[in-house]
Amino acid sequence: MLHETRQGMEISIIILSYKMKGLVRNCLRALQDAQLDLLHEIIIVDNGSQDNIEELQQQFPDIKIVIAPENLGMGAGNNLGIKKARGKYLLMLNPDIYIFPGAIEKMYNYIKDKPDIGLVSPRLLNPDKTLQYTCYRWHQPLTPLYRRTFLGRLKWAQKKIDHFLMTDFDHQTIQAVDWCQGSCFLIPKEVIDQVGQFDEQFFMYFEDTDLCRRIWQKGYQIIYLGDTELIHLHTRASQGGLTQIISNKLTREHIKSWIRYSLKHRKTKIKIK
Repeated sequence: MLHETRQGMEISIIILSYKMKGLVRNCLRALQDAQLDLLHEIIIVDNGSQDNIEELQQQFPDIKIVIAPENLGMGAGNNLGIKKARGKYLLMLNPDIYIFPGAIEKMYNYIKDKPDIGLVSPRLLNPDKTLQYTCYRWHQPLTPLYRRTFLGRLKWAQKKIDHFLMTDFDHQTIQAVDWCQGSCFLIPKEVIDQVGQFDEQFFMYFEDTDLCRRIWQKGYQIIYLGDTELIHLHTRASQGGLTQIISNKLTREHIKSWIRYSLKHRKTKIKIK
């Protein structure tokens, strides 16, 4: 980490963890190996997991640690880190992301002199280097239903899912998109100050969709950087159909967030520039 002997904190890297201390350690090692050539700070938020994450400070003494009193959810947990951040830009980073050298600099260099851009997000890959679909078009009313039930196997529903996932888009290019997954993105702090932090009514899911929508509403663009790639060890925590509503808490949260998002934005329309 570059120390504060130079003026101006450029980037605050915020990593939210819930029972993921091992992944956080791996993420920190990758950040260390990347030798980021920008003045930055790393803020780890432990979301009430009682994971003894403070032990990581022995290996990484420069990190800052915030302990939440309980599991506050994705939005509220990340907001704790945002409140502590001093950087001009915020890098929101899941602990299951592997950073390649130069990737953060590419994101930063792309956004830093473009005041019309509110957020940039890189191309995320599986460990075998296959593509993850992490930029999307806005949900249509039944998109989550198609993705979570047998209906998604029907040809007409699959077309709607493909449209949502932007499977027709060259994911190695740079383009304005409706919204990007919250696993990794860079956003100017002044944009967060204008649009507001994550909406804490979303415990998990749709908090990133909602934030991107508010960024567009303020006149900024969301940019997918297909030329910048990272590895994402993604597992879908809310897998299963609607029968999982009873047995899977995260499935229930997904459905609740879908309803909350739909009600919140039922009257808003966004036209992509």
